Amino acid sequence: MSGKLRVLEVNKAYYPHIGGIETIIRQYAEELGKTGGFDVKVLVCRDDRGGMRREKINGVDVTRCGSLGTYFSCPISMQFIRKFREMAEKADVVHIHVPFPLADAALMLSGYKGKVVVSWHSDIVKQKKLMLLYKPLMYKLLRRADRILVATEGHIIGSDYLPEFWDKCVVVPYGIVPEDYRRVKPGNFLEDKCTYHNSVKVLFSGRLVYYKGVDVLIEAFRGVSGCELFISGAGELESELKARVRNTDIEERVHFLGFLSQKELRMAFADCDIFVLPSVERSEAFGIVQLEAMVYGKPVINTSLPSGVPYVSIHGDTGMTVPPSDTYALAFAINRLADDRELREEMGRAAAERVDRVFNEKIVIEKLCGVLSGSL
Repeated sequence: MSGKLRVLEVNKAYYPHIGGIETIIRQYAEELGKTGGFDVKVLVCRDDRGGMRREKINGVDVTRCGSLGTYFSCPISMQFIRKFREMAEKADVVHIHVPFPLADAALMLSGYKGKVVVSWHSDIVKQKKLMLLYKPLMYKLLRRADRILVATEGHIIGSDYLPEFWDKCVVVPYGIVPEDYRRVKPGNFLEDKCTYHNSVKVLFSGRLVYYKGVDVLIEAFRGVSGCELFISGAGELESELKARVRNTDIEERVHFLGFLSQKELRMAFADCDIFVLPSVERSEAFGIVQLEAMVYGKPVINTSLPSGVPYVSIHGDTGMTVPPSDTYALAFAINRLADDRELREEMGRAAAERVDRVFNEKIVIEKLCGVLSGSL
């Protein structure tokens, strides 16, 4: 025995799979290992078909179980259930990231008696049919859990299920490493793409899917003056959104950047004047992109979703919050910040300070260590 606390991190997928939750789990696994007090192993399913694969990634032991396919965004794998039982027997703490119904089932079938920590990233919002089958299993998991981690208080308040388990919930925000972002040298990444000199540069970054509200942003932008809009990302709505802009009076002021590399994206955040997250559904549970703009001292315009989104950037302090799908309110907020450089800079300073104070990875990992070790 090494004396280290043995932690099993459980999720659908793991790096190099690209996704917000996968990025968070990678951060947890690598940083917990660096503390010297934890022995971390990761159990996930393969993205593709094939047998089980074990590998070590940046010092983390990762087991990827074979899958029969994915249904309702959930992998199906009998091998995962068997492997969960085997690995859980050797763990002091099982840390499950949900929603992931297969992990709920694996825990209940395993007979595991140790500590269970659940990270609740969001309710299942879109797949109503799945919830009819999943809800009883989900409630068993929540009752079984010793602690339920949420990124903001809004995750509890906006959930259909968590309020009755409030006494188990602990807020552990998502975090970033400010120094990594601030190494980017100031430049004119967006400025060089502007159609008009001295435009205020408004940035959106994210997948081009229904709940992101980019269609609302484009419609709102028709009521905005003195600004140019930069849309970073790709997705199923890309062609439709480009068609919406084509042959309008804002076509020259809207720029689709496509998928940007990490370096390019950070250059875009550093060069924008305002960041907008116009999401319209609580599928947007947090919006890490808000932190990526705030760390550079940029004010954020977000929406008052019943989720963690308005708890990241605070209305009147680090930016402005408007009702979802309200094009007039969104246009007003953009114009308000665009017309007042001093206000933008004041909110931007507050945004950067909030990241350092609340969302710095060092602070987040310390709190996570406390939960897993039982002191919180």
